[in-house]
Amino acid sequence: MAGRLIDGKAVAEGIKADLKGRIEALSGAGHPVHLKAVQVGENAASRAYIRSQQRSCEQMGITYTLDELPAETTQDQLEAHIAELNTDANTTGIILQMPLPEGLDARRAQWTVSPAKDIEGILPEHVGMVSYGAWDIGPCTAMGAFELVKGLPLEPRKAPEDWVEADIERRSLVRGLYGHHAVVVGHSDIVGKPLALMLLNNYCTVTVCHIGTTDLATQTKQADIVCVAVGKPGLVTGAMVKPGAVVIDIGINRVPVLDEQGNPVLTPEGKKKRRTVGDVEFEAAQEVAGYITPVPGGVGPMTVAMLLRNTVVAAEKLAQA
Repeated sequence: MAGRLIDGKAVAEGIKADLKGRIEALSGAGHPVHLKAVQVGENAASRAYIRSQQRSCEQMGITYTLDELPAETTQDQLEAHIAELNTDANTTGIILQMPLPEGLDARRAQWTVSPAKDIEGILPEHVGMVSYGAWDIGPCTAMGAFELVKGLPLEPRKAPEDWVEADIERRSLVRGLYGHHAVVVGHSDIVGKPLALMLLNNYCTVTVCHIGTTDLATQTKQADIVCVAVGKPGLVTGAMVKPGAVVIDIGINRVPVLDEQGNPVLTPEGKKKRRTVGDVEFEAAQEVAGYITPVPGGVGPMTVAMLLRNTVVAAEKLAQA
């Protein structure tokens, strides 16, 4: 029996429906939500992402403003601009668009953003709270993937002891994750590492795999939950998935569409036609998995929903300050 699809788009719509009421409440109390995006220079991929952000914000009633800085902007000038936004009472959230032009230090610039306005949830202050299991703002994609796992009707692998049961209730943890073996493939600072911590904080036994892992298949075949975030299409095959496992495919890759002879299919303009796939060999994995996310339509919409949630949480905190 094929694994059940995890509909990230539907889950994301439910989250956004809840956020709309909170945004309206903030505006009604004189605290409108205003997200400022900062872009340095011109980048086609970034421009597409900006349009997507703007549409999502406008649909939710969030004001979205783009500050465009010239490609010649220096590190000091960029950080000075961010510092101004940090103190601007009308700005409730800041997002620094990537990539930055060559010569600019992206991490240094990102860490200039005030933690109170870091709606990407990637500053050490927020990732540190993920480590403690007490985050309300965190890395968007990791949060989105975890939210999908969290919503599944899983049963604990082991009956929790009384003290653990009380701890789960006190900390609002997901009881159904208790005792499961989760394998996270990819150890990036904003996806793999925080996602591993989120699962660990919910009493999963977590294995993190990366470029240094010598036998990936051995690891994934033991997992009750497999989360893959590498950016390599087909990295995890159906044979690498344990029967009945949960498969969360976080990868987004654009690959050529091929005809029956294996040749690239061309568009009317003569360009190679492409499609979006994840890091998991979807059709084969679905035959084995219990639950699986599609790409697109799985973690992608959840990343947007978590960005919006972070934006609202940041605005609510600022309104209470």
